[in-house]
Amino acid sequence: MNAVDYDKALYFTLWGQWDDLLILMVRTKDQFLSKRIEHFLHAYHYSRSDEEVLEHHQSLLQYIDHAMGIPEELELY
Repeated sequence: MNAVDYDKALYFTLWGQWDDLLILMVRTKDQFLSKRIEHFLHAYHYSRSDEEVLEHHQSLLQYIDHAMGIPEELELY
């Protein structure tokens, strides 16, 4: 696990730095984080529904919170 990726994802998400979030999506080795970022950015740019954007935003933040709470000895990679 690279906790720095989760810290960066949280920071970029909270401060609206979408370009940096996109770069993190490509570079991270955590495929689940990458997919959550992808879904959020897609909803942010193309969705006509604010509810959908908020749903993906919340999902991304929940995953970051979950991933940061997993002890290193329980990780599979």
